[in-house]
Amino acid sequence: MRIRNLSFSSREVIEASFEWAYELEDMGYSGWEIVQEGSQCLTEKNLPKVQEIKETTNLKLSIHLPFSDMNLAGLNEGIHNEVMRQMKYYLQMASGLADVAVLHPGYLSPYGAKLPERSWETSVTSAQTLCDFAEDLGITIAIENMPNFPKIFGQRPDEMLDMLDQVDRKNAGMTFDVGHANTMGLVDEFVEKCKDKLSHMHIHDNHGKYDEHLPLGQGNIDWKKLMDNLSGYKGLMVTEMGNLEEGRQCIEYLKSL
Repeated sequence: MRIRNLSFSSREVIEASFEWAYELEDMGYSGWEIVQEGSQCLTEKNLPKVQEIKETTNLKLSIHLPFSDMNLAGLNEGIHNEVMRQMKYYLQMASGLADVAVLHPGYLSPYGAKLPERSWETSVTSAQTLCDFAEDLGITIAIENMPNFPKIFGQRPDEMLDMLDQVDRKNAGMTFDVGHANTMGLVDEFVEKCKDKLSHMHIHDNHGKYDEHLPLGQGNIDWKKLMDNLSGYKGLMVTEMGNLEEGRQCIEYLKSL
C-alpha cells in the first residue's frame, strides 16, 4: 500500500526538545500531531523550536487539545471556565502552526449524570465557542469519537452526527478514531454514516474491548478493508503510538497491505 498523509502522535515521548520530530520524515511520515499533555504542551519556551521544525521540514502540524482533567460538558462553572481558558490558550499558541485541533466532546460527571441534557448542551455550546475562537485563527475543530467508556459523549455515529449538526459551525469537523470505534464494534457503521464528515483520523489497533493503542496489525481491525472504504479521504491519518519504534511498525504494516 502507498503511504499517504500519515502523521505521528505520542504523548509518551517525553523529550521536551522535540529533536525526535526530525526523524519523522525519514520514517515516512508527513505530519506531526502535538498533544497538549505533559512535556509536549506548547509553551512560550518551546514554541520557537516548534516553529523551527515547521520551517525546516515539510511536516504538516496538527494539535490535540488537552483532555486530562478537562471536561467540555462540566457543570462546575469555575472549573469549566478554566477548561475553556486553557483550550483557547492552546489554540492561540497553535495559530500559524496547525490548521486542525482535535477536541474531546466531554463526559457526565456525578452531578452531570443527574442533568444529562444540560451536560450535553454545555458540551455543544462549548464546542461552538471554541469553533468561533478558532475560526479567526484559521483552525478547524475536529471533534473526536470516544471509546467504550462509561458516561462519555460521542461513542456512536448517530450521536457524533447529532453533535456536529447542533454545533453547526463551518470549521467544525470530526476526528474519526478507528481504535475507539473498534471498542464499540462500530468501525463499519462509522465509515458508512460519517465518511462525509471526516476532517481528521486517528489510527491505532486493539482487540475490540479496550483502548490499547497497539501498532497497526497487532489487534483485530481489518485495516485493508478500512483503507479501501476510505480511499477518497484526503486528511491526515495520525498513528497514536507510544514511541517512534511503534510508529515505524505502523509504517511497515501499511506498506505490506
